[in-house]
Amino acid sequence: SLAGQPDGFLQWQLVYFRGGVRKNPVMQALATGLTDDDIRNLAAYFAAQKPPQPGADGDAEAAMFAVGEKLAKQNRCASCHTDKYSGVQATPRTAAQREDYLLKALRDFKAGTRTGGGVAAMADVVYPLGDDQLRALAHFMAHLP
Repeated sequence: SLAGQPDGFLQWQLVYFRGGVRKNPVMQALATGLTDDDIRNLAAYFAAQKPPQPGADGDAEAAMFAVGEKLAKQNRCASCHTDKYSGVQATPRTAAQREDYLLKALRDFKAGTRTGGGVAAMADVVYPLGDDQLRALAHFMAHLP
């Protein structure tokens, strides 16, 4: 969900897609023709929208949520994403984001296929984690109240 993402994060991601730094055939095709003003306007629009409501991704599994919460604390996720995981400036909101999207992003950072902002910090966090831990972290973020 782009709704409620920080304006700076959205602008940077559109710039990365437009320039081909971040790869996704659909987003690159959409972003290629955007002007700087288009990017600023789109980012402002989506940043002003309300993020998904807690629970939008279904009910949390208590044990998996607890493991994910512990991993988030151990890896200091809040130091970049804020205490409520709402993101700030060029750092995205992870709270109430779709679980499948979060898991894909974590896996991409671990594999080194996700490019753009935050690559070094994210790789440092996710590289030592196993796939079960990535799933738990995504589950936790997706089901934050």
